[in-house]
Amino acid sequence: MVESNTAGLIKHLREKTEYTIKKVDLAIRELTLTGQSVNFNSITSQSGVSKTFLYNNAETRKRIEMLRDSEVDKKMNRKPKHEKTSDSKDVIIRAKDKKIAELQSENAKLKAEIGALRSKLYELM
Repeated sequence: MVESNTAGLIKHLREKTEYTIKKVDLAIRELTLTGQSVNFNSITSQSGVSKTFLYNNAETRKRIEMLRDSEVDKKMNRKPKHEKTSDSKDVIIRAKDKKIAELQSENAKLKAEIGALRSKLYELM
């Protein structure tokens, strides 16, 4: 009779799973340290572990989903760099109005100069 060596197979499977989980942990650590997003695709490409393993391993899946969701929450809670008050908006409007007035004055001068040059050109012909 042939004895089955299921104990050895189970031991090997557990060791392989532990090794794979270590690779996933290392990939997560590297991604978070470099500021990259943590999701199933990025971990798959960083660690070389299949998406199937990531989705089928309950602990790993929960961890990735938690990290991914926390990143989304952080992005949603970011405030704009500068919240403009009505006073700062008024200052910007005044500056733009001043620039518009300057450009309109310059435009009028250039139109007058073009008219003068056209009349001189007409006289020369």
